[in-house]
Amino acid sequence: MNGMKKIHQILKKIFSYMFIVSLIFLVTSFDSKEKEQLVLLETNFGKLTFKLYNETPQHRDNMIKLVENKYYDSLIFHRVIKDFMIQCGDPNSKGAARNQMLGTGGPGYTIPAEFYPGLIHKKGAISAARLDDSQNPTKASSGSQFFIVEGRICTDEELNKIEEERISKKTYDAIRTFLQKKENEGLRNEIIGLQKQAKVLEYDKKIEEIKLMIPNEIAAIEKLRYTKEQREIYKTIGGSPHLDYDFTVFGEVVDGMETVSKIAALQTKDGRPRIDVVMKMSLIK
Repeated sequence: MNGMKKIHQILKKIFSYMFIVSLIFLVTSFDSKEKEQLVLLETNFGKLTFKLYNETPQHRDNMIKLVENKYYDSLIFHRVIKDFMIQCGDPNSKGAARNQMLGTGGPGYTIPAEFYPGLIHKKGAISAARLDDSQNPTKASSGSQFFIVEGRICTDEELNKIEEERISKKTYDAIRTFLQKKENEGLRNEIIGLQKQAKVLEYDKKIEEIKLMIPNEIAAIEKLRYTKEQREIYKTIGGSPHLDYDFTVFGEVVDGMETVSKIAALQTKDGRPRIDVVMKMSLIK
């Protein structure tokens, strides 16, 4: 009996230890998940604070590195469009002459796109600028240029149209990628043949069959549809939904949105404010 009692005591201690370790792990994980880096952006037209999303780690870490190195200090917002966005981050904008063309500068590298379901271009979103698809089919982000969304209020009709166009385009891209594989050459030729013969019904049926061959890709695309909550954000707060999942959203303004609106309302010439909006950025510890 004494032996059994000792075993019971040992097991009790082990389970108590395991519970404490598990609790510590959960608390640590929760803290780590919740902690997001804050950045202070100051200008001659006011200041704002934005947070960096942990869901986009490459963009987050790159921004932290650049801010720590004072990369953005003395640069200007070189492109401003009212009811849309304000853009900055071109190193060539530092002390730039009024007639100097801006928008092509950077640190000499790009960042792979990090599209995360749920991170949308709502008002106040921080998103990476990039070259257009013809030069940049992978949608890689500029190494330093980013924009802050001001946007506008949207309707359900607008959101429906944008959503369907996005789903259709990404589905088409997924099917095209599938058909470009060497092992699918026969299927690709069959599709081309149906197109040339204008056999619409047969073509549509074959496309539906192909979609069943790439269930993971189609499921991922379907996740890009707007939730009820996201629609409500666009209909009440506003934003620029046509940019979703084409440009990487990696943060959002948490304080000082009035500064964004003030800058967005400035008079411009060729997109650049007539009065330079000079910036300075620092990490909030």
